[in-house]
Amino acid sequence: MLIRDAEDGDWPAIYPFFSEIVAQGRTYAFPENLSLEQGRGWWMESPPGCTVVAVDGSTVLGSAKMGPNRPGRGAHVATASFMVDPRHAGRGVGRALAEHVVDRARATGYRSIQFNAVVETNEVAVRLWRSLGFEVLATVPEAFDHPEHGLVGLHVMFLDLGSTGRAVER
Repeated sequence: MLIRDAEDGDWPAIYPFFSEIVAQGRTYAFPENLSLEQGRGWWMESPPGCTVVAVDGSTVLGSAKMGPNRPGRGAHVATASFMVDPRHAGRGVGRALAEHVVDRARATGYRSIQFNAVVETNEVAVRLWRSLGFEVLATVPEAFDHPEHGLVGLHVMFLDLGSTGRAVER
């Protein structure tokens, strides 16, 4: 498995699992029924953010996007989102993407990473983030309308990356 920066030509391979995951309604509060071009705007980041793909040969296994959580005076805190093609789940793709994003955030000078909305019933993701040192700072009650569980909480999760001595471009 190789993780590399996504290229424009990768979007048509990401879009099918992006739209499937969004349609399932279990992990993301993105609008439903996004077209190929509409979805691109929700996933393919522009600088200072970036989108990466995990690939096995020419097969896209998953993708992550990252960048500053807030602009200006909040730009020293990163955020990220992750999607693994369900057909490739259980192969360590999510962990590899997560480790890549944490390493990249640290290397590019971010002081911490904040996830604003991790669905509390997404136990696989919560377990992964905790295993990488993230902590739940708060849970916003009933902030996500889950198709099976009804109104569930959204975790705000945080990882301190420590001082790197490098400035983040604002």
